Amino acid sequence: MESNLSSRGARIAAYRGVHRTGFDMYIKDPFNKENNPQGILNFGNSENKLCYDILEERIQLEYCLSKASDSLAFRGVVARGSSRGSPRDHGEEERMNSTGPAQATSKLSRAQANCLTPELLQYSDLQGLRGFREETADFLTEYCRAPTPLNPEHIVVLNGCTSALAALTTVLMEPGDGYLIPSPYYGGIATYTWLYGEVNPVPVPLDSKISRGKGYPLMLAVDKLEDAMSEATKKGIRVRGLILTNPHNPLGVVYPAEVLMDCLEFAHRYKLHVIVDEIYMLSVYDGKAFTSIHSFESLPDPERTHVLWGFSKDFALAGLRVGTVHTRNQEVRRALIRLASFHSCAGPTQQLLTHLLQDRDWINTTFLPSNRRRLLESRAILVKGLQDIGVSVLKSSAGFFVWADLRSFLKEQSFEAEMDLWWRLIHEKVFISPGQVFSSCEPGWFRVVFSDTVENIKIGVDRIKKALGAPAIIAEKYVHHHAS
Repeated sequence: MESNLSSRGARIAAYRGVHRTGFDMYIKDPFNKENNPQGILNFGNSENKLCYDILEERIQLEYCLSKASDSLAFRGVVARGSSRGSPRDHGEEERMNSTGPAQATSKLSRAQANCLTPELLQYSDLQGLRGFREETADFLTEYCRAPTPLNPEHIVVLNGCTSALAALTTVLMEPGDGYLIPSPYYGGIATYTWLYGEVNPVPVPLDSKISRGKGYPLMLAVDKLEDAMSEATKKGIRVRGLILTNPHNPLGVVYPAEVLMDCLEFAHRYKLHVIVDEIYMLSVYDGKAFTSIHSFESLPDPERTHVLWGFSKDFALAGLRVGTVHTRNQEVRRALIRLASFHSCAGPTQQLLTHLLQDRDWINTTFLPSNRRRLLESRAILVKGLQDIGVSVLKSSAGFFVWADLRSFLKEQSFEAEMDLWWRLIHEKVFISPGQVFSSCEPGWFRVVFSDTVENIKIGVDRIKKALGAPAIIAEKYVHHHAS
């Protein structure tokens, strides 16, 4: 049958990864305590489900106060020097918590109408509303500990960091070019850079063995970058960039400052663009220090250094789809702004987030402490549950997940056996992500997300336990059923 698609369209339509397969099955059969208790538990998607109550209260308060507060009128440029937000007393919080659903919805809709000024309903600056970029620059300057204020003109706003990665690699690299990336790595990076710009990852394998005098497993070092660069050259791959995720996904580790600088200097020697995704920068706990690229006094190659951050992880607002790129390179910004026609964010969304960032009191005294405490508690429950059934995890201090070692539960040390175990997990109605999704060089590692309720975590651990003791024939039957 003749296809209606171009070769490019056919390539995009044909792509289907393991993670997507698991997510599609979850969507069709999602776990719900009341309505579908035998549904699939989703510990595969890295979403923070722990702070919706705090966010709901804050956003409802924002809307409910909008009519009375002139400062919430957003007319192009947010007034500089305005208050970072007014602290709420406990009485206000109790009144907000006691608001009934119908009343809250009524207030929300009326206030939204008042907030939607004509400017927000018109075509806006594709780079991002200036007021939002200014507030984002102030926010990143403070929380990244930048030695000098970031310039809002160096920021481009796009609909999520995945879009930003795809757009950046497209404008920086030719089809067929490659970029170095330590593996395991977030699988969406390879998927969307390839689908969008036909740019390919060049994995820098990190294994669990402690070698060459290094202090911990899965450690990134420049000699591994050099080895990967050499191998790519032998294969005729033109490497144009280096992508780092800090804090790391899926390992949950934070790169020390000296490792980051070593990577930047390595890239400078080879004239590579460096893209650093810092989307988990505020989701760090255990007292671990996070070093942002913005915190360095100087960079080896500032024109080739590009930093991403967004609201999906640190503020648990994945559904709003907002990411930012900070780059000093004017030519790169110009290209990104052209692509922003396809990746822009709605004006009302930028307005809402502007006021959220302004409220430093709420961020510092309510949201961040609560978020970190809840992440720590959930991680501890998951780690203990896994340890009780004989599963160890890599020590981590950031993100919403652990890198779990299930190698001893494989029937053989192969990626085929890893997939067999994954299907057994799906059969027991728990969706976690196998290592091959992250291009792990070793089979048997899985990423397990813990940013969920205590009750769900305990149910999930019980289902994992059942899957680990299930025979392989179950997986074979389950694969056949879902393939037919």
